[in-house]
Amino acid sequence: MKGRVLKSTGSWYKVVTPEGVNYQCRIRGKLKLQNIKTTNPVAVGDIVSFDLEEDENENQGIISKIEDRSNYIIRKSVHKKGFGHVLAANIDQLLLMITLSNPKTSLGFIDRLLVNSESFRIPAVLLFNKMDMMSDRDLKVVQRLSSIYKKLGYDSYAISALEETGIQPVEDILHNRVTLIAGHSGVGKSTFVNGLDEDAAQQIREVSAFSKKGKHTTTFAEMFEIAESTFIIDSPGIKELGMIDMEDWEISHYFPEMREHLGECKFKDCLHIQEPGCAVIQALENGEIEESRFLSYLSMLENDDNRR
Repeated sequence: MKGRVLKSTGSWYKVVTPEGVNYQCRIRGKLKLQNIKTTNPVAVGDIVSFDLEEDENENQGIISKIEDRSNYIIRKSVHKKGFGHVLAANIDQLLLMITLSNPKTSLGFIDRLLVNSESFRIPAVLLFNKMDMMSDRDLKVVQRLSSIYKKLGYDSYAISALEETGIQPVEDILHNRVTLIAGHSGVGKSTFVNGLDEDAAQQIREVSAFSKKGKHTTTFAEMFEIAESTFIIDSPGIKELGMIDMEDWEISHYFPEMREHLGECKFKDCLHIQEPGCAVIQALENGEIEESRFLSYLSMLENDDNRR
C-alpha cells in the first residue's frame, strides 16, 4: 500500500492513502540503518509504501520504503551534530511567516530559508503577520522589505492571523498546492492554520514577555487538507536555521541577484568576498545588490547563526 505522511511524531506516522483512509504506521527497522544523515528518516509530505501489521489493529502498518523526494526543506539538527532535520518533503511552495517584533524575525533568518528553498527551486512567498500590532513606522518597514524581495521574485502579503484580515489573497495562492508554512515560534503559524481549517485545532500560546520570543507549541509537523487537493503543513517554530549539505561555492547560486553575475568574475573560483575583479562586489557597490542580502551571504559562508 502507498500513502502520504500527514504527521510525524518521531515514532509513529499518520499516513493517508489516495482513497482517504488513515493509518498509524511505524518504521521498519532496516530503514533506520540506511545512510541518511537526518534525525527523521521519514518526514511529513513523504510518499511511503507500507504493509498492514499482522494480528494488530487493521489501521496500523509498517513503512517499508520511502519514495524518492522531489524536494525538501531541511535545517541543521539542534540535537545531533552533523545531522539535518527535514521540515517537510514534496512541497509546492514555502510560506515564510515573518513578524517585526514579538518575536522579531531577522533578515538573516529570512535569507537562509529563501536560500534553502532556492536550492530545490521551491517557490517562496513572504507573509508578514501581526499587522494589527504594527505602528506606522512598522508598516513602512514592511513596505520597504516587500519592495526589496519583490524585485528578487518573491511575492509578499501582509495579514493579521488573529483578526483574520488580509487572508483571502493568501488563500488563493494556496489553492491546489502543498504548502509548508515556516517561521519562528510565536509568529502565528498555528493561528493562521486554525483560521484556514477549524478542524486543525492547533494549540497556540502567547509570546514570552521576558524574552520576546515564541514558546514552542507545535511539537510535530502536521499536514492539513484545508480544501480539496489543497494542503498546508504547520511546522514547529525554528529558532536557528543553520546551513547543511551546501558547499561555499554554491551558496551564491541561490541568491537571484548574485546568480545574474555568476561567470562575470575575474576568477572562476571567486567566492565574492574581497577578490579583485569580482562582478558581485561591483554590483553591490553599484546598488544592484542590497547590503542586508550581502551580509546574509557572508554570514552563511562563516556558518554563523541567523540572529542578525
